[in-house]
Parts: sequence; C-alpha cells; structure tokens
Amino acid sequence: MPAVRIALISAILLAPPLPAAPLFEDSAVLEAALEGPLAELMRETDSHEQLPFVLHAQDTEHAIKVRLRGKSRLRVCDFLPLRLNFRKSEVSGTVFAEQDKLKLVVPCHTSERAEKNLIEEYAVYRLFNLLTPASYRVRLLRMTFTDTARDGESTHLHAFLLEPEEQLAARLDGEASELPEVSLSWLDANQMALVYVFQYLVGNLDWSLVRPQGEKACCHNGTLVETQTDILYVPYDFDLTGFVDAPYAFPPPELRLDSVTQRRYRGFCTDKEYVEQALDQIVARQPEMNALIRSLPVLSDKDKERRLTYLDQFFRSAEDRERLLKRFEKRCID
Repeated sequence: MPAVRIALISAILLAPPLPAAPLFEDSAVLEAALEGPLAELMRETDSHEQLPFVLHAQDTEHAIKVRLRGKSRLRVCDFLPLRLNFRKSEVSGTVFAEQDKLKLVVPCHTSERAEKNLIEEYAVYRLFNLLTPASYRVRLLRMTFTDTARDGESTHLHAFLLEPEEQLAARLDGEASELPEVSLSWLDANQMALVYVFQYLVGNLDWSLVRPQGEKACCHNGTLVETQTDILYVPYDFDLTGFVDAPYAFPPPELRLDSVTQRRYRGFCTDKEYVEQALDQIVARQPEMNALIRSLPVLSDKDKERRLTYLDQFFRSAEDRERLLKRFEKRCID
C-alpha cells in the first residue's frame, strides 16, 4: 500500500467527525436573496477576488464574501457559478450552521431554458442520492439576485448549493484525497460499477479517472474519498449530460456521436457481477426516480415527460438484461 494511503488512513482514524450540517438534511426549497456588486464580479472572469455581499435566508442576514469559480462554465456562460465564503463563527443556530465555503450552482444564463437546465442538473444529483450515500448532497434555492452595481436591479432564479467535499468525506467516514492518480484496484468495485451504469443512465461522457490537465489531484469531475478499506469515486458536474441536454453540451469528438443524448458506456472493465448488481440496483429505483422527476419545480409537464422518456429508454433496454450487460462488456475500457 502506498505510504500516502497509510498516512491518509491514519488521519481518518484520528480525526473527529464533523457535526451534522442542517443545510443538507432538508430537501425543501430554501428561499434566499443575495445582494451585492454582481455585474462587477461577473466582469472579472480571470480574477479570484472576493467581494462583499449580503445573503438573506430564513429571516437572517449574513455578511459574506463571494468570488467566481468554475472552469468550462466561465467560457460558455454569462451568469457564472459562485463560491460563498461565510464566517463560520457567525452562522451558529442558522440554516448555514457548520458551513464555511459553499459552491453555488446557478443557471448558465438568466433565461427560462437555462433555469430549466439548472433544475435538471440538480435532479441528477438527487437521482444519484437515491442509489448511494457516496454522492454529493444538494439544496435547491429560490433566489433573488440583487445587483448593487446596477442600481439594485433584481433577478429571480433557482440555484443550488453543493455539499462541501469535507462534509461528504466525513459522512463516509473518510477523507478527501489529493492523490495525483489512482489504480482501479484501489477503488471500491461496487461503487465504481454503480458510477459506470449511472453515468450511462444519465448520458454523461464528461468524467474520467484521469487527472485533468493543469490539476494536481485526480480525477475529472469526481472526488476521491479514502476510507479505512478503499477509495470511493464520487462524481459531480452533470450539466453536460444527455439528461440535461444543455445547448452548449457536445460529445467528445473522438467518440463520433451526434449528440450528448446518445448514450455510450464508458466504464472500465470489471467483474460482471459488480455491473449486474449496479444495474439491478438502479432498475429497482425506477419508481422513486420517476417520482422525483415529477416533483421538480420550474419544469412544465411536457419538460418532465421528456426527461422521463429519456430515463425510460434506459429502463426499457434493461428489460433485456443480458443483452445490455453484453453491450457494457463490449464497450468497457481495458
């Protein structure tokens, strides 16, 4: 076992667990308002400068700092993802208790289509929550964005907060890893098979177990969590999935697909039994998945039916279980 793994496992055993975070214990839509110099912040896409904002939620006012974050969305969006920086000492007893820095995912543009895509990406996180605790929790917000740099101009949009990786790791009795690379033999085989089949379900091609260019840690659009026994890969960033079908989403050219809505299995080759179990686990959750989609806000009945139809294509193919498993085996990466 590599020395870095031994050191991380020792840290896991000695570290006290984080307190429960109330923000992600509730799935109810949170009413909130963010007030500050939005136009000024959005204009400086190359800067990580933090600017002062005020966040209102549940009759409480929080003085926070906000900066831009993200990579690909900075290139294609004009309404940009944010990082909210709280003073941890000032949030006790509020919905943001135990929070420090939070990622806020916002629509790519201030348009109806972009807001619907935001809700669809939020839904993908929730779908994966149905399958495993080794998944990022999210909290949906109905937000009022007030731009003090534009005479108090206000925009009303949904957004969602993403569970911090250290809280995810603490829930899993582990620690977020900074390993530059990972061997398949180190990874939890059940979790990986579930990731493979789930990414196929939602039509996600934008992930890998390879360290992104310019980054120090593995992996692309996934967090590695080291536990006492193995490593879990927990995916994030689902805006480029076929389920969302964002207007800026295109499949990797080397795959020669016409659209991100075309599914392509991208899992690594593993023992068939793990993939079988993952497929059965997902199929068993179809009723809950359908109910979740039907409960989503913002989307019209027609929008929901489109998303349900996309999922149903997978579930219908899963009715011929052996044929689908053979397709996975044929496409798996050695």
